[in-house]
Amino acid sequence: MPLFKTIQFSSTTQILVWKISESYEELYDAIILNDKNSIRLAGMKSQLHQRAFLSVRKLLNIAGYTDFDLYYDEFGKPHLTDGKFISITHSHDFSAIIISDETVGIDIELQRDKIIKIADKFCDTEYQFLNLENKEKFIRKLTVIWGAKEAIFKIRNEKGISFKDHIIVNLFDLNNEEAIAELHFNNLVKDFKIYFEEIEGFTLVYAFQEGI
Repeated sequence: MPLFKTIQFSSTTQILVWKISESYEELYDAIILNDKNSIRLAGMKSQLHQRAFLSVRKLLNIAGYTDFDLYYDEFGKPHLTDGKFISITHSHDFSAIIISDETVGIDIELQRDKIIKIADKFCDTEYQFLNLENKEKFIRKLTVIWGAKEAIFKIRNEKGISFKDHIIVNLFDLNNEEAIAELHFNNLVKDFKIYFEEIEGFTLVYAFQEGI
């Protein structure tokens, strides 16, 4: 399937979403990888992961880049050679990238019951506004919270950050598709603006660091 969705968030920020329906061969034949990423692709044991990896390169092409414009730092964080900020995510049948002049992070997650079992590992103060009796909304809100914390972690990319202990997502309404989150880590306090939307049973979340 071609590009699934484009979100032109602002004049300097664009989100591209791909629904992965192609075979490995179709995706592989449509892109050119640099040497490092060719080796990385060959080392992936899961074809689902390989297809996601290749679909991200298709998104790069649509955004006007190639795999040769993308590089990773020593911590595994992606960067673009022109200095713009990029964040990458994929989950099952979807992949997405966000490219911006601002520091950004993105995550996409499948909404599923499993997240209830691991909620205690990444939630703390958020339980104050979560309704455990409404299972559907509970799962949807947990998925937003997880995605927000994952996106923030991708922005900061610092060893030792705990989703549960250091990142707080404030009260939000699913219908508003926005939230505020805070990072408290190593005597540093940072605020983040969170945006989210639901796509075919998945939750797409992207974050911007405020007051840089």
